[in-house]
Amino acid sequence: MTGVVDDIVLSNVGPGPDPLALADLTVPVAPADPTTTDAVEPAHDALVLLLHRDHHAGQCRRQVRAVADRYDEFRERGCQIVSVVPEPRSRVQEWQDRYELPFPLCADPDTTVGDHFEQPIRLGTLGEQFDLVGRMPTAIVFDVPRVNELEVVATYRGRTTMDRPEIDALLATVEQRT
Repeated sequence: MTGVVDDIVLSNVGPGPDPLALADLTVPVAPADPTTTDAVEPAHDALVLLLHRDHHAGQCRRQVRAVADRYDEFRERGCQIVSVVPEPRSRVQEWQDRYELPFPLCADPDTTVGDHFEQPIRLGTLGEQFDLVGRMPTAIVFDVPRVNELEVVATYRGRTTMDRPEIDALLATVEQRT
């Protein structure tokens, strides 16, 4: 996806606006030092979107905790993390209550984001009905070139439930994104 951010709006139980629109993450901020420039820039230079499998998936829970432990490294690179769980808000709220994640954690019970970004589903109809066995983890790294624009830099689509990128690989991709 290159270009204008679609109208994707999700219920957010983590830090940040609720509801959260992906476009919110490209909103400009005033310069830190207006004496050197008056140009506004997007709030973030990059975005990592983590599309999880299910509320019960242990690997997804471990992934969000591991990313939270290294969140400062993403922030140092101007990157925002957004995790999306294909569950109702109440179930996603359980993750936030338990793990106190420092980044947006969004509920997507209709799998709008997963469908939009072609999150893999295996096992046919069975996998479509039961995210825990069918939906595969996905990580997408975006560059934020301009306000209201996201450009996909890298996409990692898991082939198995355990198949997801290492945090070091995500950080390296964020750092090399342009």
